[in-house]
Amino acid sequence: MPVTARLSKRFYETFGDDIANELVDWFNKVDATYHSELRELNEINFARFDAKLEQRIAEVKAELRQEIGELRQEIGAFRAEVRGDGASLRGEFGVLRAEWHAGLANLRSELLKWMFLFWVTTIGGLVALAK
Repeated sequence: MPVTARLSKRFYETFGDDIANELVDWFNKVDATYHSELRELNEINFARFDAKLEQRIAEVKAELRQEIGELRQEIGAFRAEVRGDGASLRGEFGVLRAEWHAGLANLRSELLKWMFLFWVTTIGGLVALAK
């Protein structure tokens, strides 16, 4: 909002209306000039700031895209490695399963042996007690 310069009544009486009005007009023109120059300077600075901001945003986007691309490559390599190791893992699980079944079979035979021994001694003791 522009502010118009005004001078005191005494100034008008001393120098006259023409000179005082001319001085007021000159002050107002100077003020308007400074306002427009300041506005232009602000617009230029904002345009410069906006250009730098756009440039930095573009740089950050490029870096993010590059890092995302690298991450995708790493994930792809990891997936390929896991898929490749999947066959060996299945083989290892097969070996573990076979060892587990063999251990269970040994445990079963040991249990049968001890059960047979228990029942034979129990029946022998009952027969001895019955006589």
